Amino acid sequence: MALNFKNTKGKAQKSSHEAFVFKDGENTLRMIGDILPRYVYWAKSNNGKQIPLECLAFDREAEKFNNKDKDIVQDFYPDLKCSWAYSCNCIATVDGVKKVVVFNMKKKLFEQICSAAADLGLDPTDYDEGFDIVFKKAKTGPLAFNVEYTLSQLKLKKRALTQEERDLADAAMSIDEKTPRPTTADIRALIERMQKGADEETADEAGVDKEAVNEL
Repeated sequence: MALNFKNTKGKAQKSSHEAFVFKDGENTLRMIGDILPRYVYWAKSNNGKQIPLECLAFDREAEKFNNKDKDIVQDFYPDLKCSWAYSCNCIATVDGVKKVVVFNMKKKLFEQICSAAADLGLDPTDYDEGFDIVFKKAKTGPLAFNVEYTLSQLKLKKRALTQEERDLADAAMSIDEKTPRPTTADIRALIERMQKGADEETADEAGVDKEAVNEL
C-alpha cells in the first residue's frame, strides 16, 4: 500500500511503466499521488543482470520490518542486505512532452524534500498547494555510485498544477497498481528463473531500475 506524503516516515514499479531519468545538472519534476515504501535486495542472476527482489519482511503500510511475511530472499542469498527503494508517480517533461512517469527516489534527496516540505509547510504532492521538485545531479568521483543530489531550495515555490497536469495526474495508474506487492511464491519463482539466467522479461517483471543499480 502506498502512503500519503504527509504520512510517510522516509525510512520500487515494473519497468513496463516508464521511469524518470536523472540527468546530469538540473532536474525538475512534480510529485503526485502517494509514496510507495519498499526495501529491495539487488541480486545478480546467472547471466550477470542485477535484479531487485522485494524484502517482504518490510511492511509497506507500517513502514517497518515486522516479518509478517517470510523474507524468502535470505534463503537464497544469505549475504545480501536490502536497500531503501521508495518511489512515487511524478509529472515530468520527457522529449518535450509532459507525462506521468515513476520517480525512483534517492534516499538523501527524499530526506531533503521532506525537510523542505516541513520548512515550507506544504505537501509537494498537493494539486494546489504543492511545489515542483528542482534538484541537481552531480558526479563526485570516478565510480558509478559517486553521485550527489542537491535540492535547489531557493527554487521551491508553491505552484498550482495546470489543467493539463491535473488531467494527467487524474488519469494516471496509481503507484500501487504499477508495483503490486509480490507474494513469497512470486519471489521464489522469480529467483528460480534468475538462477537459470534472467532475460529481459524477468528483469521487467522485477521492475529493474538500471540507474539505481549503478548508484546504490
